[in-house]
Amino acid sequence: MQASMRRFVDFSGVLRAAALALLMGFPLWAAAQAAPAPDGPIRFGILPLGGAFESRSDWDPLLAELSRAINRPVSVLSVNSYEALEHAIQRDEVDMAFLSGKMALDAVTQRRMKVVAQVVRHDGLPGYRALLLSRKAPPFNSLKNMLDQPERWRLARGEKQSVSGFIVPQLQLFLPNHIAMETRFRSEIVGTHQANALAVANSEADVATNNTADFERFKLRFPAETERLQVLWESDLIPHAQIVVRREYTPELRKRVQAFLTGYGRAKGPRGDAERVVLKSLHDLAGFVAADNSSLQPAAKLAYQLAKQNAMTAQWVNDAAREARLQRIESGYAEQVGVLKDVTP
Repeated sequence: MQASMRRFVDFSGVLRAAALALLMGFPLWAAAQAAPAPDGPIRFGILPLGGAFESRSDWDPLLAELSRAINRPVSVLSVNSYEALEHAIQRDEVDMAFLSGKMALDAVTQRRMKVVAQVVRHDGLPGYRALLLSRKAPPFNSLKNMLDQPERWRLARGEKQSVSGFIVPQLQLFLPNHIAMETRFRSEIVGTHQANALAVANSEADVATNNTADFERFKLRFPAETERLQVLWESDLIPHAQIVVRREYTPELRKRVQAFLTGYGRAKGPRGDAERVVLKSLHDLAGFVAADNSSLQPAAKLAYQLAKQNAMTAQWVNDAAREARLQRIESGYAEQVGVLKDVTP
């Protein structure tokens, strides 16, 4: 019964492809990609922050301006899950994307993309924090109770690629307390931050992962539901999301994209005011700053720490098997760090 209530994402195909690349002696990003059409539309992929339609409508004004600035059509791919966007990137259906740390890391190290910009928010902080939300009313309103008896609680979490929805809570809170998010709770829902917060507010779940940026947005849109919620836990700072562009595009085009993004919302007067309104609708952004692949080093370290902690706490047939897994993790991390040192335009 408990197993039937859970939903899991199958990454076996992705893992097989990565393993084959390593066995053949190629870096993970060396898989061939179809060259983009020289005059075709640039296909922009968007993380599902609320819903697919909502995310697309928020980005449309900025992308229309980007199209005019670079004199190229820009089409939009807005999906309803991290998994769908990841698959679209793997199928070479995305040329540019707004991605959080883990997905941006995979795009750069496995799919030949480059970071051109990173978002900044009005609070001025260099990142955001993962959160755990619960209802204010007892009995499911105590962090200690949750850690002591996770089997009584219903969890709503993000997909495994989500930094704040899965990776950081698993790494910084649950595994140190000997709890695996996927197996220890009474039941599990996997969804967007907005959907998960609503699930807790409406008593469909007892605890949900979220983050400070999404929860601020949630408070504005769902004030009545927010009144029922409280923050049980928050993480260390997590670096903001990045904009990535395919390597196959010329350095000149990538520079034009970067120049447009870093200048957007900076001007004075009516035009700048209109752009700042657009940015505010995009998760209350203040704008973008120039960035390169090295901005993903914190994301790589998080993924490495999580993989290592999982290996250390897993059950193995013998010590040699565990050691072999740890060695693969170390070599994979070293390879990622090497790729992220490429900071050329």
